[in-house]
Amino acid sequence: MQKNNSAILLSGGMDSIALAYLKRPKYAFTLDYGQKAALAEINAARQVSKELSIDHHIIRVDCGSLGSGDMSSKPSISMSPVSEWWPYRNQLLVTLACMKGVVLGINELIVGSVKTDDAHKDGTMEFYSYLSTLVQYQEGAIKISCPAIDLTTIELIRKSKLPESLLLWAHSCHTSNEPCMNCNGCKKYLFTLQSLNLD
Repeated sequence: MQKNNSAILLSGGMDSIALAYLKRPKYAFTLDYGQKAALAEINAARQVSKELSIDHHIIRVDCGSLGSGDMSSKPSISMSPVSEWWPYRNQLLVTLACMKGVVLGINELIVGSVKTDDAHKDGTMEFYSYLSTLVQYQEGAIKISCPAIDLTTIELIRKSKLPESLLLWAHSCHTSNEPCMNCNGCKKYLFTLQSLNLD
């Protein structure tokens, strides 16, 4: 395997953009799985990949009928820990990315989960440890890594030294291709810019 034959799940949000800048993987995978903001996420990820000379792949699988919460067209279910929670979403995204990645011969898939994602179980290090063990057991032996799992978004951006020009491409809205300014994603984006004195 090639030394740097890694890939990143590049959603076009602040966390994955900062990690792409920090880690410079060979590939980036952006998924359109039926989420409301898919077009804006793809556009942001495409631009960042172009700027960083990362080979960008878009994966389209419509799972909209299985979603719930802010990112889907269906209301949150009763067990949702946060309003944007989509059942088994991270497991789905990693699986689809690895299905593409194993064909390309990747040896690592980088996921942009950060410290605050532990509000739901599939945003924790324990979850990704289980998932990495499962994926590495299978043909291809792809490692799942979460380099920013112990960092806040602000800490990650500062550590990566992400330039403002790339950060401002990020699309964080959960509900639309245009920022709604009211969902948790938009609130996080505004708080991050203000904390970094970029407002």
